[in-house]
Amino acid sequence: MTIGSNWSKTWTFFDGEWREGNVAIMGPRTHAAWLCSVVFDGARAFEGVTPDLDLHCARVNDSAKKLFLKPVVPVETWIKLTREGIDRFDKDASLYIRPMYWAEKDGPWIQAHDPESTRWCLSIYEAPMRKPTGFSITLSPFRRPTLETMPVDSKAGCLYPNNARALFEAHARHFDNAVVCDMLGNVAELATSNIFMVKDGIVFTPQPNGTFLAGITRRRVIALLRENNVTVMEKTLTYQDFQSADEIFSTGNYSKVVPVIRIDDRSIQPGPLYTKARELYWEFAHS
Repeated sequence: MTIGSNWSKTWTFFDGEWREGNVAIMGPRTHAAWLCSVVFDGARAFEGVTPDLDLHCARVNDSAKKLFLKPVVPVETWIKLTREGIDRFDKDASLYIRPMYWAEKDGPWIQAHDPESTRWCLSIYEAPMRKPTGFSITLSPFRRPTLETMPVDSKAGCLYPNNARALFEAHARHFDNAVVCDMLGNVAELATSNIFMVKDGIVFTPQPNGTFLAGITRRRVIALLRENNVTVMEKTLTYQDFQSADEIFSTGNYSKVVPVIRIDDRSIQPGPLYTKARELYWEFAHS
């Protein structure tokens, strides 16, 4: 059974077979559907490559453990199924690759799920790569939670409504994205991705402090820049640091490396270190 007809081309591996469209995988009593016991990851296929696919597949299994789900699919199986799924699309299609785990049944305690009821699927669908034309940002009034209050060390579905309300609020003020701070008021990330800034020829990005997911693409870009003699510093950064930055750009699986061209009412041009980061990433992805 599929739901709706206005989705981009989609194939999902579920219960042992490939199914086309937006497959119905949960019911009204599925624990994940109403109490959010679900984790996922996102990888990309574009221009014939799937950079860091193995790391994304490993991370969804790690996220499952942190949410007390059972990661029953070996990384090698995730990769094999992904290759099968990609073959169902045009070879030049840009795809989003989303492995998922969720709990089906309630557990022995109120609100908790039963780890033994863990289910999974792999959904792959057409999603065009964002053009690097740049986007605008502003400061969000909402904050990132801490590990004591939410499973911020995993890619858990329950974290994303907070990101969504940051986006809704920013869009209402005619910005594309929002800078979200931690509970101490220091910059953590954007609502949809990790954030970098450049000042006086040095690249800066927030120090991972247990309030945001330090992404796979983020780590890859840091390593590539350092290997090419660019100084990258992970440190505590304020919003004021970004307001006075020479360059700002973001990294994330969905859009990879894209520039920020406006922060509040200040325009910024994509600069040489953003350009270098994007070029290095594309070289790595195709290597």
